Amino acid sequence: MMEWEILSILMPALVAGIIVFSTHLILGRQVLQRGIVFMDLAIAQIAAMGAIVAHILTTMHGHGHSHDAHNGSEVLGILMPFLFSIAGAGLIALLARYAEKELEAIIGCIYVVSAASITLLLASDPHGAEQISRALNGHILWLSWKDMLIPGLLSIAFLLGVFFKPEILTGRLFYPAFALMVTLSVKMVGVYLVFSALIMPALAINQRSGKKALGLGYLAGLAGLVIGLLLSSLYDLPGGATIVVSLAITCLAFRLFRR
Repeated sequence: MMEWEILSILMPALVAGIIVFSTHLILGRQVLQRGIVFMDLAIAQIAAMGAIVAHILTTMHGHGHSHDAHNGSEVLGILMPFLFSIAGAGLIALLARYAEKELEAIIGCIYVVSAASITLLLASDPHGAEQISRALNGHILWLSWKDMLIPGLLSIAFLLGVFFKPEILTGRLFYPAFALMVTLSVKMVGVYLVFSALIMPALAINQRSGKKALGLGYLAGLAGLVIGLLLSSLYDLPGGATIVVSLAITCLAFRLFRR
């Protein structure tokens, strides 16, 4: 019975991780090619800020426990992160045209300002520390199958779009597509794991190209995910943080081994 309970928790978490890694390796490789490594961290932080703003607005308007109020707060919780992240991606796309040489530094500033803004927004919230921790670390071990329905469908749509029209990754659609996928992922797994999923597997295969390289990147990501989930369940460790550390070690091992 105990083994079944652990499996029932780990399976949704594993599927959620696979959904995230399926799109983020491709996006991460493009981020490295563009030289805008901190863009994913900034967009993820902006999306988290949108979720915090939605939480504050819901609290201010005193949404009760009625069905309509619950639906309204859910819609707000989905809409605000998307609006914030798309606005952030639009700003970075604009800066990429007019401030290319300083872009990485500006993106770093955007990230810091977003993080500081979250701290200020939650300064008077008695549950502020919990909200910040959830935004950064996510709650991958407590996801339900329902939580993965929309991210899963949109991830499939994104992968099909890239397969049939690879120019999505190099054209103007890259920034809104990036914002969309990152926002979906942040809601599931948090800022830290989103950044790790984007950059670490991409770095593991950064000196290689082709389908074989992608396969190795997915293998590195999956290995880090599975090891992190197992360690988290065996030693009662925070899921997101454990996966980040195991992913870093796994991807480093892949890079050194392939070299």
